[in-house]
Amino acid sequence: MNYDIDKIFNEIDFDMHVSVGNLFLSHNQMKVLDKYKIRYKDCLNISELLFNIEEYLNNEIEEYSSDLEIISAELSETNYYMNTNK
Repeated sequence: MNYDIDKIFNEIDFDMHVSVGNLFLSHNQMKVLDKYKIRYKDCLNISELLFNIEEYLNNEIEEYSSDLEIISAELSETNYYMNTNK
């Protein structure tokens, strides 16, 4: 059986997480944050980043940003599992 390695490699989703200061973000999350000019590199922690995202969403007037809302939900879940005593 022959496999097309290039085809298989191109179909893999490489949205890996990387360390950005004190944050751990995927390439997709950084792309969306850059799109809305949210300065995630200046945030000291995930809570500060979530605050900045929510502030942006609350002040948004004309542009609908469902992708940013998805990032906010992902980061909220990450924050819960990383920073909540269970």
